[in-house]
Amino acid sequence: MKSIDLFSGAGGLSCGLQQAGFQPLLANELVPQYAETYQENHPDTEVVIGDIRTVCELSIKQHLGISEGEVDLVAGGPPCQGFSINAPIRTLNDARNHLFRDFLRIVSSIKPKAILIENVPGIISLGRGTVVAQIRKELQSMGYKVEHKILFAGHYGVPQMRFRTVFIGIRNFSGEITFPEPEYDAQAVANFTGAKSLCIPVSPLFAPNLKTHTTVWDAISDLPEIANGNTVSPTEYASEPNNNYQRILRNSNKLTAHCCTKISEINLERLKYIPQGGSWRDIPFDLLPEGLKRARRSDHTRRYGRLRPESLCSTVLTKCDPHWGSFFHPTQNRVISVREAARIQSFPDAYEFSGNITQQYEQIGNAVPPLLGKAIGDEIARLIGEK
Repeated sequence: MKSIDLFSGAGGLSCGLQQAGFQPLLANELVPQYAETYQENHPDTEVVIGDIRTVCELSIKQHLGISEGEVDLVAGGPPCQGFSINAPIRTLNDARNHLFRDFLRIVSSIKPKAILIENVPGIISLGRGTVVAQIRKELQSMGYKVEHKILFAGHYGVPQMRFRTVFIGIRNFSGEITFPEPEYDAQAVANFTGAKSLCIPVSPLFAPNLKTHTTVWDAISDLPEIANGNTVSPTEYASEPNNNYQRILRNSNKLTAHCCTKISEINLERLKYIPQGGSWRDIPFDLLPEGLKRARRSDHTRRYGRLRPESLCSTVLTKCDPHWGSFFHPTQNRVISVREAARIQSFPDAYEFSGNITQQYEQIGNAVPPLLGKAIGDEIARLIGEK
């Protein structure tokens, strides 16, 4: 199956879609460092670096030698920062919030059999739902039947509390648009607009039939100990794979990117008081950052959190900064490494990231977890009659 990936980032979505049988012909990415990572890991894909607003849809067709309807899937995630409920200011005037129009412009010319748009849950509430309504209206005018849901990555084997809004559209389709059913019994609190109506629930009656959720320890327990601020990755694993998740991701004979940013002496001192599953509330008052001294105990729930081995990780962000969330290693006094963050996102170990450590964390935090991409890709392949 042939696909095109727009706003491709480092390639997490393409990585998952490839596992579902889609071969990316072309990818477009604005940030050169992200595009370099994409190209390294998808050497047979044409990578176009630049602003999507300057990408000509006719040139794509001519360059690839494709006609209308010949591509099976156009997928992509328009920048999500402007939609996120964590954005300092959420407004329709944010230019990033209109880049989905360029996605639709390219779709209207290529007319793939299917489209996939993924974004943060905050897209649902922005402009009181006008963005979602516009996406659906424009796709329907092109002949697509389209539906959207909010999917929880933990339901598909990703050891992380990450929710994503997913639109699936199928052209000239009279059947029912379906989404991948949960495979893992993972739990998380959804506290955003649309949670009740758009999230796929797991009934307690059927939960025993699902696989046990993938834990943080399932993801990282075979990786060797490293020091705070380690900049040179060890190349040997600490053990043989301990579980099926590790067996799936360990498709490389050499460990890479097992490096981490250095935390300050004061944060190392604070870390001594934080147990597994603990947070800033466990730090003595005198050692707290000034801002947290003024915080209520109910605020900033995951800041300065140490991960619990048997639980899911909080959402991997573009910085594994303790002031942002729970990113302290469960048993070592440091933040999680680049490779550990990639494991928690479900990237295979053979996937390598270009740039410095800061840029590598950014690429991983902005990516779609490949296992989530695979689950969606499998469902789309079934809908278009390829599986």
